Amino acid sequence: MSEVAAKLTCATKYYDKKKVLDHIDIELPFGKILGLIGPSGSGKTTTIKCLMGMEKLDEGHAQIFDTSIPDRKILNEIGYMGQSDALYESLTARENLVFFGNLMGLDGDKLKQAIDKNMKLVNLENELHQIVNTFSGGMKRRLSLAITLLSNPNLIILDEPTVGIDPSLRKDIWKQLNLLTEENKSVIVTTHVMGEAERCDYIGLIMEGRLFTMGTPKELKEKFGVDSIEEVFIKAETEVKS
Repeated sequence: MSEVAAKLTCATKYYDKKKVLDHIDIELPFGKILGLIGPSGSGKTTTIKCLMGMEKLDEGHAQIFDTSIPDRKILNEIGYMGQSDALYESLTARENLVFFGNLMGLDGDKLKQAIDKNMKLVNLENELHQIVNTFSGGMKRRLSLAITLLSNPNLIILDEPTVGIDPSLRKDIWKQLNLLTEENKSVIVTTHVMGEAERCDYIGLIMEGRLFTMGTPKELKEKFGVDSIEEVFIKAETEVKS
C-alpha cells in the first residue's frame, strides 16, 4: 500500500475561463494533519473538493491511498465535513446519526457504539433526542462532525470544522484529531483560525489559487523569520500583493 494518504499533482481547475487552482502539488503521509490556510476565496475548498473528486480537475491528478480520483469505491474510507451542515433539521440528532450511519453500512451495536463515542466527543450526548432545528449553529457543526467520524474513516477532510464552536470544545476536538493520527489516520483541515493551524503537522498556504508555501509550522516560521503562523499569513499576503 502507498505511504501517501492523499496527493495532488499539478492540480489545475477553471471556472468558466478563470483559473481558480494553479498547478497545486500536495502530498500528505499517513498519520499526519495538514492544515490549509488562506484568505476567503483563495481556493482551499476547491482544493479539497478536487482531491475527493467532487470537482473535476482540468489538469493534473488526484490520488487517495492507492486510488486515482474520481473513484466512488474509495468514498467509504473518507469522512468529509463541508462548510454547510447537511442535516435533516426536522429529525432528531439520533435519527440523523442512524440515517447517515446506515448509509455508511453501520447498524446494530456497531452503530450504537459509534454514536455514543462521537456524540460524547462533541459534547452532545444529552441532546440525542432533540430536534435538530432547535440546535444553535455551533451545535449543528458538532453534530456534523460526529456524523463525519461515525464510520471511523482513514482519511478525514474537514472544511472549517470549528466555526461557531467554543474554545474549550475546540480544544477537545483537536485533541481527538491528534489521537486519530496515532491510529495512522490522516486529516486535512481548512481553517481561518491560526491557532488551529499551529496544531497541524503541515500547513499549506493557498493564495489566489496557488500553493504559496508548505511545510511544518516550525519550517514556515523560520522561512519567514516570524514567531507565529498568523505572522506568516500576514507576511505572505503582503508579498503577494506587492
